Amino acid sequence: MNTPPVPHNPAPPTLTPAALRVEQHVTLNTPRRRPNAVLVVLNLFISVLYGRRASLQKFLVLEHLAQVPYRSWERVAQRRIARTRGRSGLARRVQVRVAEARASHDNEQWHMLVMEDLLSRRNHRLARFRFRVLPRVIAAPWHVTTWLLHIISPASSYALNAAFEDHAEHEYMRFVAANPQFDRLSYSGDLADRWNYPVTVADVLRQIGHDERCHKLDSIDAANAERGVRPDVAATPSDEQLDAAA
Repeated sequence: MNTPPVPHNPAPPTLTPAALRVEQHVTLNTPRRRPNAVLVVLNLFISVLYGRRASLQKFLVLEHLAQVPYRSWERVAQRRIARTRGRSGLARRVQVRVAEARASHDNEQWHMLVMEDLLSRRNHRLARFRFRVLPRVIAAPWHVTTWLLHIISPASSYALNAAFEDHAEHEYMRFVAANPQFDRLSYSGDLADRWNYPVTVADVLRQIGHDERCHKLDSIDAANAERGVRPDVAATPSDEQLDAAA
């Protein structure tokens, strides 16, 4: 009997502060991917409502949206499991995708909780409508878009998410580079339990940026798998390949 596959990269690894500084350098020296038309519109809309510059408040809104694709994918996958009709191999592969989506969703939720905590520590009072109600309103069409796209073309849905995560990765790393004071602020508490040693606010933000890169790479792998491209020959797809999928 064949051993069923285990989920691929169920959660991003937790890195040391020294490793996170290296990964920040890698991100800042890696060009962004070619803009996706859907994300250009979304980011323009977010910038109008929450400002063009990166901020903890803006990251909080983006983390609300970052969870949406994973919820959409999980729901689609659950329906596919119900339609496998005893085909255990197919059901197991879909189950792996569900586990991956849940792990990514949980990680994005941790990001959102960190943003909430950092804003609370800095005594930022968030307007209820602007930061509680409005993000849910924005998330509704984003959910419909990602859900429908995943039904019509899963590879395109994964490619869109890869572009979203690439944008988030660069925004976090640039934000840390522009705010060196965060390297002098320690971060502790329940949300710092990913580490068993002291970390700074800058370390936590770098970790979030690296998490987004891991989500991006997982989405690229999933897009390749949907197109039937073998990992050993696919590596990281070019911008042209991702654009074609999207």
